[in-house]
Amino acid sequence: MAVQVKTITVRIEGLVQGVFYRAWTERTALALDLEGSVRNRRDGSVEAVFSGPAAKVDEMVTRCAEGPPEAQVTGVVVMHEGGSVPPGFKVLPTA
Repeated sequence: MAVQVKTITVRIEGLVQGVFYRAWTERTALALDLEGSVRNRRDGSVEAVFSGPAAKVDEMVTRCAEGPPEAQVTGVVVMHEGGSVPPGFKVLPTA
């Protein structure tokens, strides 16, 4: 039985910049064997793309609601579902 691949783009809101959120996201996504990217947004939020088995993507979204110890997440919004990502997980420049 084939594993369903899910790809989503999320925006994480709250105190999520300057608290190692991107590094935490990269480490957590790699631990879950997900592909995608994460970057700071100029509006103070963090944007991430996660792609992999649906259950692991859902687990990552749940973990994003807590984030690293210094973060104060107020919301995780799914902005887009679908698409494809290059192999690996990358921290991208601010957009």
